[in-house]
Amino acid sequence: MIELAFVACLVTVPDHCENRSMLFTDITPMQCAMGAQPELAKWVGSHASWRVREWRCAMRDKTALDA
Repeated sequence: MIELAFVACLVTVPDHCENRSMLFTDITPMQCAMGAQPELAKWVGSHASWRVREWRCAMRDKTALDA
């Protein structure tokens, strides 16, 4: 499982940031890295008051999600 983890900050209060993530089950880390920007652009498109400050792709242990 691949996690696209990112930090989103409010446009009006740039110091107010939250950790967010998207999980993908059928892609590789390279596919995540190559496809992250379009996915994040879609997210920002539906969350107009937020901006993405930083992002990363990482392997996620499925057993940790089940706990």
